[in-house]
Amino acid sequence: MDNLAKRRHRSYSINPFVQSIFTADPSAHVWNDGRLYVYPSRDIDPAQGCDFMDKYHAFSTTDMVNWRDEGELFDSSKSPWGRPSGGFMWAPDCAYRNGHYYFFYPHPSEEAWNDSWKIGVASSTSPTQGFADLGYIEGVGGFAMIDPAVFVDDDNTPYFYYGGGGHCMAAVLNDDMHSLKTPLVPMEGLGDFHEASWTFKRNGIYYLTYSDNHSGNNHLCYAMSDNPLGPWQAMGPYLAPTNCETSHGSVVEYKGQWYAFYHSDDLSQEGVLRSICVDPVEFNEDGTMRLVVQSRNGRLPLADAAPTPLGQLQAYGLNEAELTGVAARPFAGNYQDLATEPIDRAEQVVTFDAVDGFATGRVNLGFHYATPAKLAKLQLFVNGKFETLLNLPFSGALDNFDGFSNYTVTIRPGKVNQISIKGYEGTFALEALSVEDYGE
Repeated sequence: MDNLAKRRHRSYSINPFVQSIFTADPSAHVWNDGRLYVYPSRDIDPAQGCDFMDKYHAFSTTDMVNWRDEGELFDSSKSPWGRPSGGFMWAPDCAYRNGHYYFFYPHPSEEAWNDSWKIGVASSTSPTQGFADLGYIEGVGGFAMIDPAVFVDDDNTPYFYYGGGGHCMAAVLNDDMHSLKTPLVPMEGLGDFHEASWTFKRNGIYYLTYSDNHSGNNHLCYAMSDNPLGPWQAMGPYLAPTNCETSHGSVVEYKGQWYAFYHSDDLSQEGVLRSICVDPVEFNEDGTMRLVVQSRNGRLPLADAAPTPLGQLQAYGLNEAELTGVAARPFAGNYQDLATEPIDRAEQVVTFDAVDGFATGRVNLGFHYATPAKLAKLQLFVNGKFETLLNLPFSGALDNFDGFSNYTVTIRPGKVNQISIKGYEGTFALEALSVEDYGE
């Protein structure tokens, strides 16, 4: 148990920093509990393009090296006004104001998706749980108008930004955080705006970052102003293109250092299966931003970060027959096929019985594994129902059990749950399943 718990914590950083599932479009915030939270979109695996993006997860950290999957906080089924067939849950944002967290997400209301974009809002008293839909912002939306971002200024004024297709618009929100207090106005002076607006403030200067229309892969650019509604002065790129066609990011300060969040396809080598990354961003004396150096590993945890205390932890081992050689079988279907697939079709299944859901059922499932594959994948079933594909990145060899992949779920309280896995891609060996109680 002690060794498993220790291996849950990294001693150095990696990029992409979330590898168990595919994520994109990271919106980063620091809340009053001292943790840094990231709210990304999710690319559904197997790769199917942007149509099926759904099931938002959040992630948090205290040291910029070890990241906690906070679990699913919203999906299209919770949006009563949304597109009946779901999907199309693209880049979101989250804001905190007057004791409540507000989750902003773009979603179409009709099957003709690109003509019916709206910006939905959900609210909770928790940054990661219990979000209830408040409807959509009236008068906001339309063709290609996506990517909401909300900036709450020092005087508690909430500013709303969104846009796409070359148009960026902004307004002040009412106290209810889901209606406009002022009319939408265009953000002037941005230059080659494409999408992905994000606003932050540093030393009295307002910054608006965005993706440009660069031929091929997009840059992330920025503009500066002395007013949150502009006019803006375009300053050019702060992040060179990654290997993804699209680019989307956020910039935030945490414990005295500024960071740029963005996505790449380094893990999958598929542009529609993206993964979120983070690197420091530096500023010149005049407030201009330096070009971010994109890295893939090597940073130490923040020196003043206390380790995240583990909740109650249970470990479930395997017998020798189940330990090695959990291999993928050929599969040519899509996510919908996986979601309805019965467990007993697999050539090899590993099942853990009597898994503890503790008092609340909110737990993190941790898979301790070894794999020589660059990217192995398992299928995760929770109480007989397909939950997700889970990535198992390279650990070195089938006897090198340094691999750890985790996923937060809500299951039944008590020792009454069944967790099953089977191979999907690559060959891997399992050491144990650890289950941590996240509680309320």
